[in-house]
Amino acid sequence: MKSLIAGLLVALSALAASPSELHFALHGDPRTFDPLHVEDSNSEIVRYITAGVLLRVNRVTDQLQPELAESWKILDGGKAITFRLRAGLKFSDGTPLTSADVARTIQKALDPKENSPAGGTLKGAQGAPEIVVGGPRDITIRYAAPKPSIDRIFDSLGIGPEGNAKMPATAGPYFVAEFRPGLSLQLKRNPNYWKRDGSGRQLPYIDSIRIDIQGNRDIELTRFLRGELHLIHKIDAESFDRVVREKPGSARNGGASLDSEFLWFNQAPAKQVPEWKRKWFQSSAFRHGVSQAIHRNDLAALNYKGHAHPAAGPISTANRTWFNAELKPLPANPANAAKLFAQDGFQLKDGVLRDRDGHAVEFSLVTNAGNRIREKAAALIQDDLKKVGIKVNIVTLDIGSLLERIRKTMDYEAALLGFTNVDSDPMEQMNVWLSSGAEHAWWPSQKTPATPWESRLDALVMEQSTAISMAVRKKAAVEIQRIAVAEEPIIYLVNPDYLVAVSPAVKGFQIAVAPPQVFWNIEWLKLE
Repeated sequence: MKSLIAGLLVALSALAASPSELHFALHGDPRTFDPLHVEDSNSEIVRYITAGVLLRVNRVTDQLQPELAESWKILDGGKAITFRLRAGLKFSDGTPLTSADVARTIQKALDPKENSPAGGTLKGAQGAPEIVVGGPRDITIRYAAPKPSIDRIFDSLGIGPEGNAKMPATAGPYFVAEFRPGLSLQLKRNPNYWKRDGSGRQLPYIDSIRIDIQGNRDIELTRFLRGELHLIHKIDAESFDRVVREKPGSARNGGASLDSEFLWFNQAPAKQVPEWKRKWFQSSAFRHGVSQAIHRNDLAALNYKGHAHPAAGPISTANRTWFNAELKPLPANPANAAKLFAQDGFQLKDGVLRDRDGHAVEFSLVTNAGNRIREKAAALIQDDLKKVGIKVNIVTLDIGSLLERIRKTMDYEAALLGFTNVDSDPMEQMNVWLSSGAEHAWWPSQKTPATPWESRLDALVMEQSTAISMAVRKKAAVEIQRIAVAEEPIIYLVNPDYLVAVSPAVKGFQIAVAPPQVFWNIEWLKLE
């Protein structure tokens, strides 16, 4: 009897100690494991799970919290920031992590030869900062002029070890143990990770993560429904509804995302666009008329199966910190659209809207081929505008050809695309509103602002991007949104919901508004 009990205890002990493994898929290979050279979404997910950072923006509260740095202080009115590292930090290979590693990482990011995306974030208005190492645990980064969000920029700076290994050691909760291109990725628990829970247990809770490379989303969904994957970190509305039907406890709707879908007209001087059409596109009354003819509620209901919200402007209503609460989603109002067109000299005759010179209102709308959501949205918009006498010709292009047209040749009339926000702070959107910016969608890289309101936007963008005071930045952001809606150079349509599928076996899961919405607290997740 005693031997039987002893055997059971051994078996139970072995079961309790059995390694846990989270299993999900990415839709393509990560292009790099170097945290300083991440530009694609697959690499970004791996970077977030593996890289150690000085500070972390909590994706739920939007507040900064200490990570590798146990404390920090902003000095000289935002010109400098000093960090105090935790004692005894190590990389996953056991190498000590000191302020020298932080300094080297920053210097590498700023090196023009590296061409690192992180370098652009770290630079100040007057160039690279001065880096002062005060000891093994102390470092100060000093700029010539105040640096907006000087603390938040370190949320995305992964501190790396010396060398150029393809799969470098990390200071985050996991490290890359194995990579089989086109097949899978294996992440192992960092044995030297500094973080512990309230009882003193070392994190992360889950021992390893297996990431399959699965480009076919239908197969990914089937595998999840079979129980082969623990989660799908972003799914479309149709797949989400299938999960609701077949595994209702696994479907999670995070509400409106930070992402947006929109259309705009090409206002730039271009040989491909007749001048009389360009006059339409430059008219705010025409743009408002088109906007009010579109049924955003139908787009949300029909195209997204109800899993989207009509947009109120350039910043999603989900972004509580920065959204201009005075703005409301624009309801469809075809009657008022007709009045706006009439006030601008257009006439509706025999079902065809014509301008004052008799030209029938007709334009092409380009979007990316293979994106079923956008193709369906284009068809719905086409139908709405037909009812007010406007003919829309839908043109679908591969993404490379589409970007070539809207960024270089300007060979298009109107475009339907979307924007994926990677941060709740709207600073990354500012290049869209700056008239001289390459991303100024409707007329890129203007030498001087084409309109007084664009000139005003330029001033507000600079204020929002350079002010140290959060109150000043918020005030500028609110006014930018007001002008964007008042002029509508970009017609915002919907904010899709953030939809995920997560097995009930995953505990500690919280959907956040800002990416990575599912993995932001990876070290706290458990499997049961």
